[in-house]
Amino acid sequence: MGRSLIRWPFRGSDAASPNQPDDRFAAARERMVAGQISNRGVVDARVLAALRAVPRHLFMLPGSQDEAYEDRPVPIGHGQTISQPYIVALMTELARLKPGDRVLEVGTGSGYQAAVLSRLADTVDTIEIVEPLAARASHVLAQLGCRNVTVHTGDGSAGWPEMAPFDAIVVTAAPDHVPPALVAQTRPGGRLVIPVGGVNDVQQLRVLEKDERGEMHGRDVAPVRFVPLVRKE
Repeated sequence: MGRSLIRWPFRGSDAASPNQPDDRFAAARERMVAGQISNRGVVDARVLAALRAVPRHLFMLPGSQDEAYEDRPVPIGHGQTISQPYIVALMTELARLKPGDRVLEVGTGSGYQAAVLSRLADTVDTIEIVEPLAARASHVLAQLGCRNVTVHTGDGSAGWPEMAPFDAIVVTAAPDHVPPALVAQTRPGGRLVIPVGGVNDVQQLRVLEKDERGEMHGRDVAPVRFVPLVRKE
């Protein structure tokens, strides 16, 4: 399909620990989870543990690490952002991941969402269309030991059919409609978590669940604002 692949070996339980040697942000991360995430209704204990464990500051650009635990998106270059922590937690909880699940993420960006997902699922395939972002995310994820994450470069709206179907698909940029390929690559019983809406529209974070007959049933969760999903022409 003409897309490059960056891969390394791994398992999610080996992912980054909050007790790393240079973790001067541990207290800030705990305040983030308590004040921005738990207090706003995210209750899944595994999700909260993942947010406590993954060092978000390592996914920031140099010079912006002190902003890592604020409740807002932060630019990461190339017109992209790292999502605010609450949205990362909310989307992760909505995916309802179980041990053994296989996840597709569309829009790797910084790699932070993939690192959180890696602690809850068996494997994570993540796709980024901007090659420098994919390369940087791969480097950070490898340093943290996230060996169950495979970073691909390519058009995420096409999904990753070679590894489909997926138990959950999490999309971290907004298309103006739900890409049919992502619906097709969701396993029966699986979930697709996606923001939908154009640049000038009110976007909605939507959850679609596929029943055993292959039909999708969706609901809107909250208004959101994501960068547009970039596609190849």
